[in-house]
Amino acid sequence: MSNVVLVGFMATGKSTVGPELASRLSFQVVDTDDLIEERAGKSISELFAQEGEEAFRDLESEIALDVSRRTGYVIITGGGIVLREKNMTVLKQAGPVFCLSASPEEILRRTEGTSHRPLLQTYNPLQRIRGLMSEREPFYAEADYTIETTGMPVREVVECIFGILSMNHPDLLIKS
Repeated sequence: MSNVVLVGFMATGKSTVGPELASRLSFQVVDTDDLIEERAGKSISELFAQEGEEAFRDLESEIALDVSRRTGYVIITGGGIVLREKNMTVLKQAGPVFCLSASPEEILRRTEGTSHRPLLQTYNPLQRIRGLMSEREPFYAEADYTIETTGMPVREVVECIFGILSMNHPDLLIKS
C-alpha cells in the first residue's frame, strides 16, 4: 500500500477533498500544514511573521520527508511545497501526486475574508494570486495528474481521483 498526495495552489480544495478521499479509500489523512504548526508551536502566519518564509520552507521540507515515509495516507500539502525540488521528489516516491487547480478568480472568492493566508495579505490579492500561480505552474506541472476544481463539487473531485486510481493504480485500492 502506498499513499495519495494532493498538491496545488492555496484554496484549490486540498483540505476539503483530502478527508473525503481518505474516507473513500479507507486511508488516513495527514495535512503537512497542520504538522508544521504542531512542530513549530505556532500558526503558519505567526511562523511567517516571526521567522520568515525560508524558516517555514525548511520546516515544510522536514515534514515532507517525514510524511513520505508513511503508508496508507492521503497527504495534503501546502500550496508552496512544490517550490523545492527535493519535496516533490520525496512526495512522488510516496505515491501518485494529484495537483488540484482552480482559476485565480475562484481562489480569490474562496479566500475572501480569511486572514490566515500570509501571502495574500496585500493590496491586490488577485494580482498576487496570478503572479504566484504563474511562478509555481512549472512546479505543479510535475504532478502525475491535474484536476481542475473550479465549479466542481468536492464529491466529483473525489470520484475523479478515485477513477484515475482505479485505472492507473489499482494496487492502492486493495486493502492489505
